[in-house]
Amino acid sequence: PDESPLHGGPYGPYRQSERKAMYRQYADQLIEAGQAYIAFDTSEELERMRQENKTDENPSPQYDRHTRMTMRNSLSLPAEEVKHLLDAGTPYVIRIKMPEDETVVLQDLIHGEVKFESALVDDKVLLKADGMPTYHLAVVVDDYLMKITHAFRGEEWLSSAPVHVMLWKYLFGLDKMPVWAHLPLIMGPQGKLSKRDGAKYGFPVFAMNWTDPKSGEMVEGFRERGFLPEAFLNMLAVLGWNDGTEQELFRLEELIQKFSMDRVHKAGARFDFDKAKWFNHEWIKKGKDEWLYDEMSRIPGSVFYQKEKEFAVRVIGLVKERCSLLTDFNEQAGFFYHSPERIDADAVKPKWNEDKAVFFERLSERYSTSAAWNAQQLEQGFKELASESQLKPGYLLLPFRIMLVGGKFGPAVFDIAGLIGREQTLSRIHTALEQFKS
Repeated sequence: PDESPLHGGPYGPYRQSERKAMYRQYADQLIEAGQAYIAFDTSEELERMRQENKTDENPSPQYDRHTRMTMRNSLSLPAEEVKHLLDAGTPYVIRIKMPEDETVVLQDLIHGEVKFESALVDDKVLLKADGMPTYHLAVVVDDYLMKITHAFRGEEWLSSAPVHVMLWKYLFGLDKMPVWAHLPLIMGPQGKLSKRDGAKYGFPVFAMNWTDPKSGEMVEGFRERGFLPEAFLNMLAVLGWNDGTEQELFRLEELIQKFSMDRVHKAGARFDFDKAKWFNHEWIKKGKDEWLYDEMSRIPGSVFYQKEKEFAVRVIGLVKERCSLLTDFNEQAGFFYHSPERIDADAVKPKWNEDKAVFFERLSERYSTSAAWNAQQLEQGFKELASESQLKPGYLLLPFRIMLVGGKFGPAVFDIAGLIGREQTLSRIHTALEQFKS
């Protein structure tokens, strides 16, 4: 950011605790104008009010035009009693006094013209007993003093907009109010997605690791799960927006050029973790191998730093199409760095016979003396020997793959052999033959 608590500027200070005097100034201005008032009610008195006014039609009574004059505040109490309570240090809050018969209009970039009846809005607390502002007062004062021109926030704040519009009207004038855009929420499988839903649904909800300041619990982020920043940004952009075409993959430069608020959806978008992984998979597939190697540096325990970079980059090029997450690379590429811990012999034994055993013994001999060692030459030698042995290459490829990687996975088997080298290829053939015999 241009300014922050670490890099100050003309719009500081930046922490609410350091701006308390500013908020108090504007709260007092509202009180003097009759647009806010002091309320001394205790939590017990507030609860009593709710219980006494609770009906089937109004199950959650509020502190509003109907109840404010029955409570202990500077509107209902004599001035002398208010002064006495203040002099005695009685805790109090400051509430906005919402007008009783005004239609509050908000022009929103996404929802268009939105109207609210002030009579249906409660008197929100603006300043708490400890002198700290609530969001309602802070957002208006801060946006004015910091000359904010556009305010983007979640649509859960749309219901509070009439309070904020009235504060702008009272304090600074509606012509100074920023342009508002209330963005649709990201929904989970069963409704609104919260920060604690990751454990429930098995996917992250934070961009990166986040530690709960209260419990100390660390929640895994998308970055640590293995998502590329470019893919994550792409996925978020199209979660509640599209450019009017079928295109789904966008570079940041394209998004900057094409993005427009008029194509942001009004309804909340349901987050699909499988779709998110699809985006990441597509970005991995089209990513340059050296770039992916650099991105892999933030994955703990990555195998790619066990050998030289040139080798790792070649491995990445071979396996990236099989990886949806950066964290998949270790599993998909581990056999390039070490022999498989176990071999799926059960996949071979039903069709294993002496002819195949002899073939691989002869293949081992041929490979041990071959002058060239690359995928093309290895495949050619393999097929020539299969022809000499009167065996179909197709019946031999699966055993060869399992010898080299341990299972039915991985890129082209001759690419694997070409990269792991002569010594490792021969060693793995020998080890597998011993297991197939037992």
